[in-house]
Amino acid sequence: MAKQKISFICQSCGAVYQRWQGKCEACGEWNTIVEENAAGGIAGGPQRSRRKGTPSALLPLSGESEEAPRIVSGIGELDRALGGGIVRGSAILIGGDPGIGKSTLLMQGAAALADRGHSVIYVSGEEAIAQVRLRAHRLQAAQSRVLLMAETNVEDILATLADAGRPDLVVIDSIQTLWSDLAESAPGTVTQVRAGVQALIRFAKASGSAVILVGHVTKEGQIAGPRVVEHMVDAVLYFEGEGGHHYRILRTVKNRFGPTDEIGVFEMSDIGLREVSNPSELFLGERNDKAPGAAVFAGMEGTRPVLVEIQALVAPSSLGTPRRAVVGWDSARLAMVLAVLDAHCGVRLGSHDVYLNVAGGFRISEPAADLAVAAALVSSLSGAALPSDGVYFGEISLSGAVRPVAHAGQRLKEAEKLGFRRSVLPASSAELPRGRDMRVDEVSVLPDLVAKVAAGRDAA
Repeated sequence: MAKQKISFICQSCGAVYQRWQGKCEACGEWNTIVEENAAGGIAGGPQRSRRKGTPSALLPLSGESEEAPRIVSGIGELDRALGGGIVRGSAILIGGDPGIGKSTLLMQGAAALADRGHSVIYVSGEEAIAQVRLRAHRLQAAQSRVLLMAETNVEDILATLADAGRPDLVVIDSIQTLWSDLAESAPGTVTQVRAGVQALIRFAKASGSAVILVGHVTKEGQIAGPRVVEHMVDAVLYFEGEGGHHYRILRTVKNRFGPTDEIGVFEMSDIGLREVSNPSELFLGERNDKAPGAAVFAGMEGTRPVLVEIQALVAPSSLGTPRRAVVGWDSARLAMVLAVLDAHCGVRLGSHDVYLNVAGGFRISEPAADLAVAAALVSSLSGAALPSDGVYFGEISLSGAVRPVAHAGQRLKEAEKLGFRRSVLPASSAELPRGRDMRVDEVSVLPDLVAKVAAGRDAA
């Protein structure tokens, strides 16, 4: 009898070792390496059924291509994040913090699809059927024709789906509760998660049913389980939000059938999630126009322009090392802007505490916010408020030059639609709309803008 091969797998990142050790060298976590049998684990599938391979058909690249068939849910923000709807036969992974509203979003989406005549099956591995029905009653979706199933065994789920025909959508809540007979480990481990996801993706591709998988996140904000799961699925979405705010953002980080970095904005209410068609009004709703240190940034999230307020507070520090606190932006990017202000503009902030916040808890990742951050910092230091009807965007280089950014025309159109009449943007910016009723101030170097803001003159 052949000796069983034993492997030691990290339950946090999926790294495989030949012997046990306390700390995982790949992710740095302690006490996450567990002994597992390779014959029934990650490599168990090909070893159990050894058969002779059958050749597949080879097709030329120059054949006719068709647009991916999509299912429109009717929830505009969800369809926007997915690139226009749910693609048939695709596997979608949605992650988010506990209690953020993942199950609420999927229940509303499932009910909207069922009301449009599509067959939807909701598989709950964490809650009983009665609990799911209570949520449906709260969301006013109890009358929809969504079929429910409380099951965690992958083989039983696939058998039930096969008997139900070919549903248009299958929701699995969540992948951490799945377990397969082919894997000899506890539910939630790397082996079980990978085996369950592989089986569900094979079902989606073979049947044409779309499968949405719910995944929990770690304390670092990443989807728990092996990162290979994110490579296996067709789309990865993160459902984000701050505890003190009612809004939620559905952010696309991977999409094989649409654009990435797309967002859908929702607002949490007593009866579920409400779509926010104009998120700029949400993030600018409680703005104080006369307060120094506040600048409106015209940003882009995928194909959508979004206006948010960037708040800065510069105060003298009594500490040997001044504090640098950032919420909603990259702290390394803030350090670079502070260095450029010190070296090229004479703005000395080495003895001041600097606090930077993106209003509403929104998160910005693009470097086009450099100019708005610099304007807010200088405004807070000088005590001069910026014009209330002005917007800022532009990238700052290490030499102090202001570099142009993409989609300048769309940013200006969104700002003009919301009532802004002034803008500060990099010189030689392309794609500016014609016939606009907006004053445009083009700057090529950062010291010019700093001088206007510090003097309290019209900076826009």
